[in-house]
Amino acid sequence: MVLAMRKAMIIGAAGFVGSYLMQNLKKGGMEVYVTKLPHEKIENEDARIFNLDILDREAIVSLLFEIRPDYIFHLAAQSSVGLAWKNPGLTIDVNIKGSVNVMDAVRELYYKPRVLLIGSGEEYGHIKPGETPIGENNMIRPGNIYAATKVCQNLIGNIYAQAYDMELMMVRAFNHIGPTQAPMFVVADFCKQVAEIEQGLRKPVMYVGNLEAKRDFTDVRDVVRAYVLLIEKGIPGETYNVGSGYAISIREILDSIIALSPCDITVEVDANKLRPVDVPIIAADISKIRELTGWEPRISLEQTIKETLDYWRDMIKKESV
Repeated sequence: MVLAMRKAMIIGAAGFVGSYLMQNLKKGGMEVYVTKLPHEKIENEDARIFNLDILDREAIVSLLFEIRPDYIFHLAAQSSVGLAWKNPGLTIDVNIKGSVNVMDAVRELYYKPRVLLIGSGEEYGHIKPGETPIGENNMIRPGNIYAATKVCQNLIGNIYAQAYDMELMMVRAFNHIGPTQAPMFVVADFCKQVAEIEQGLRKPVMYVGNLEAKRDFTDVRDVVRAYVLLIEKGIPGETYNVGSGYAISIREILDSIIALSPCDITVEVDANKLRPVDVPIIAADISKIRELTGWEPRISLEQTIKETLDYWRDMIKKESV
């Protein structure tokens, strides 16, 4: 008897995490289906690609009935904290209304796929002394618009899992980094600036935001490995932290990147990079996912930073030729 290959669907696969998740799923022997917005591009011969706007509920229903996936990873989101401050309405539409549309579409199916809703460590918000590393049952005090929308998604996901008996799991993913990440995020931004300085495309001055904030950084390849383990082994209705388990200051990240460059670089604060409200320290307690799945981060921060800087060096060289 030949067993059918499991089908995995990634909703919102055009972003940073989507490409790595596609690779991981394909390597694991799954049939991969992905969605994107019409203007987005995905270059991957190993996945079937569909255009989908998650604000169109009927389109989601139609696609799910066509594909009938076993696993659904809901990655589609407006995920920039900075952009959320500038455009709260868009962030609310995509992150709350869009997520509810996905859940409602899944509810219409005649079977129960396993669904992973991707949230954020930002949901914990204003963390008090003694609460770090922070566990999934800690009080949530979101400190920005993006975080508030992800808290909403998490709460609604929990209600749907219980009220409608759905195989829904939630993740609070802390900062994930790695090659190909967009420079709107801090590590990629720093690496891109250093690569441009090395190519003589800008003065040897780096412009930065708040360097004192401490964050929990994990390599994106470790993060997607956690997602796959959770969609297979996660308990419906439960939330799982995915992070490194420790916090490091943005200043230390910056110093590590500058140390890898032969250039003499100075640092200046750019007021445009400062956020209206910034949480001082965020670090994950990852004991829950570790106990359930055995997952641990494998890739060191030093390796991730070096590979991200090398990626931007290659990109800037190609662009300047």
